Amino acid sequence: MMTFIKEFEDYCQQYGKPERIELLLCDLNAVLRGKWLPGDQVDNLINGKVRLPLSTYAPNIMGVGVDSSGLGLVNGDPDGIIVPILGTLKPVPWAEEPTAQLMIDMLDETGEISYLSPREQLTRVAKNFNDNGWHPVAAAELEFYVIEERQDPNEAPVPPIGSPEAQNYDMESLSRFQGMLDDILQASEQQGLATDTLIAEFGPGQFEVNFHHTNDILKAADTALLFRRIVRYVAKKHGLEATFMAKPYKNYPGSGMHLHVSVLDDDGKNIFTPEDKEQTHISLPLEYAVAGVLDTMREMQAVFAPHMNSLRRFGLNGFAPNAPEWGYDHRGAAIRIPEVNGPGARLEHRICGADVNPYLAITAILGGMLHGLKTKPQLTPPLDTDSQNAIEPLDSNWLETITRFSNSAFAKSLYGEDYHHVFTQVKLNEVEEISTEISPIEYRLYLSRL
Repeated sequence: MMTFIKEFEDYCQQYGKPERIELLLCDLNAVLRGKWLPGDQVDNLINGKVRLPLSTYAPNIMGVGVDSSGLGLVNGDPDGIIVPILGTLKPVPWAEEPTAQLMIDMLDETGEISYLSPREQLTRVAKNFNDNGWHPVAAAELEFYVIEERQDPNEAPVPPIGSPEAQNYDMESLSRFQGMLDDILQASEQQGLATDTLIAEFGPGQFEVNFHHTNDILKAADTALLFRRIVRYVAKKHGLEATFMAKPYKNYPGSGMHLHVSVLDDDGKNIFTPEDKEQTHISLPLEYAVAGVLDTMREMQAVFAPHMNSLRRFGLNGFAPNAPEWGYDHRGAAIRIPEVNGPGARLEHRICGADVNPYLAITAILGGMLHGLKTKPQLTPPLDTDSQNAIEPLDSNWLETITRFSNSAFAKSLYGEDYHHVFTQVKLNEVEEISTEISPIEYRLYLSRL
């Protein structure tokens, strides 16, 4: 804890002592849970006296524990010891009083970070890369919608007043929301998030932010998670709501999280760069990595599209690829290859919704790439070529995606049997709880007619 003590002292010197520290724990659905710690009780954190139930890692999306996961009262609901994630103590710009935020994980009874931590899942697959002399470099792109503030959570979203139906790259849309967007970028800078460009996306009130590439793969996931928190809180300050729901509107595009990934060797060379500087087709290592991601995409769909609403993004007006295909600079492909040569040679994974757990999703993407680099599967022809055969779309049935994940030996190996079981049971519980809910459209169409 000596390093965190120094981090806290440095924070106090720069910002003053916080009245409150918001302890942030990422759960299975990427909902931030935790507690408020008074700033004068930081010694309790340092001494391992601050705790939460380990089951906090894995409630369902409603926030309720799932007995079939083996967590909660069925096993006594034991506590984990909260430990800080170094380098994540940052100011909270929107707070009324001096407030810091700190990302946390929990130690289990073995004294190690619990396997239930999504961040630990990504740590493991990154280590597998490193053990092979490979080092992934990644950058995410995140899309989101801004909507009029609602008084009732059951209300449908409404675009902000004056938003064009198609605001694609519209500079006036950026100007109209300049105050909010500037505050988002400023808060991102204060919290150390490496934002790059920001654009107006296609849908009314829809925007996209790009982040800088980093060889700290955990930082890439942290950034995606914390940016969502920033956007929601800043939008609220401006009298609006923001959502990273995958498909909030029927007739407008969904929101995705695209991930650009390259891989360096121990000498810092991009392994996807071919020896021939004039080569215009992908190198063998990149070919293997793409093939591996495509081979495992169906089994990982429950991670890339984790909610009932997530699957709507692949349908009409979703503007999202919906089949395990690849292409050169082709935005209709699940895997796009923006560059094939030089330090920028990489793949872009375009299947994830903006609603994913970034740790679990990046784990699945890297796991697929590692599978390809090791097993060297054959790659199908690229999209829009004469030699390409029709490829079956990804599943549109939520239960089927979870069942496929449940039966996947690859998924079980990637996440470990215990976490694989917990994830599967939580998602099956959500299917049962949500799919049996009677929807408003059923009342509208059937109640007075039948």
